[in-house]
Amino acid sequence: MIDYEKLLCSRIKELKPSGIRRFFSVAAEMEDCISLGVGEPDFVTPWRIRDAGIRSLDSGKTWYTANAGLAVLREEICEYLNRRFGLHYEFDETFVTVGGSEGIDLCMRVLLEPGDEVILPTPSFVAYDACAHMCGAKVVPIATKAENSFRLTAGELKAAITPKTKLLVFPFPCNPTGAVMRRAHLEEIAKVLSGTDIIVLSDEIYAELTYGGERHVSIASISEDMRARTVIVNGFSKAYAMTGWRLGYLCGPRALIDQMLKLHQYALMCAPTMAQYGAITALRECDDSVEAMATEYNMRRRLIVDGFNRLGLSCFEPEGAFYSFPCIKSTGMKSLEFCEKLLESQRVALVPGDAFGASGEGFVRASYSYSVSHIAEALRRVGEFLKELKG
Repeated sequence: MIDYEKLLCSRIKELKPSGIRRFFSVAAEMEDCISLGVGEPDFVTPWRIRDAGIRSLDSGKTWYTANAGLAVLREEICEYLNRRFGLHYEFDETFVTVGGSEGIDLCMRVLLEPGDEVILPTPSFVAYDACAHMCGAKVVPIATKAENSFRLTAGELKAAITPKTKLLVFPFPCNPTGAVMRRAHLEEIAKVLSGTDIIVLSDEIYAELTYGGERHVSIASISEDMRARTVIVNGFSKAYAMTGWRLGYLCGPRALIDQMLKLHQYALMCAPTMAQYGAITALRECDDSVEAMATEYNMRRRLIVDGFNRLGLSCFEPEGAFYSFPCIKSTGMKSLEFCEKLLESQRVALVPGDAFGASGEGFVRASYSYSVSHIAEALRRVGEFLKELKG
């Protein structure tokens, strides 16, 4: 008999399965279940994008592209970032990845060695901690607080930096809290990083989804110093409702991008060709679709936040992404217990806050990337569950 336990990589065995997918899998098999658990737009990819993908197949464009992606797509990415966010990147400072998740993994694998430290504001997307762990790096979590609107403060960052700090993960707009960092906050963070060799991994996948009249500001746009130390991860999944197309991109200093591209060449060759042709049309023609979807999310945001607050579950008002993060401490339950009992009693699937780090305990994540009727019914059932708890 082969002893597989001895053969498996210890770092992989130590990883915990995603807390998000656990509840999604249970909900998918449960009849009449309402799920607010998965961060995926309920919109279908805009027709103009789908049509471009179909036309690429119809014309026989089914071969590999260059490792870095189609040249015209890379040019469009640079033009888009300049037009929408005032970011200036050259053609050779960007390349196309298989989703934003590949970009996170590539950045960490190129930079991190065993013993390096990664500062990670939490609660945050589950992949950051896992990717750092697979590199043998030590994650240094900073627990962001509701009273600070779940933002990273300059003081917290300064206190966490040591001589071993190599990377700061900057997950704003944030999954799961919906927190954003405005320009004034970014300038304070930039002051702390000035004079260090710390690189910033800025995950800007939700950049198009900010609310309250202020557009997203990238930390790379704050100064030349910040541009020189920032790697931007972005993509098409959230803003363009293209999750299944698996397309993202990286931008940053060429010295870093070249090494990430080299790893990408060996691991994945290139991103899907059909998806790249769709993305060209997305960037050229679909600003109106992005804005229409963002307007709808904003309406749903107000609905879900007001709903949780009316139910007595204090809910921070998210300013970005499409997640709410209500506090369930008033129930006396832990996050996991609350979600399990809610699912059993009312067939509503939420994600326990501690799936996003220990600082998420006492909260749950509820996505508002679902229809109004879907959200309203979920809130009704949560209300019934809370009545049951009171007896």
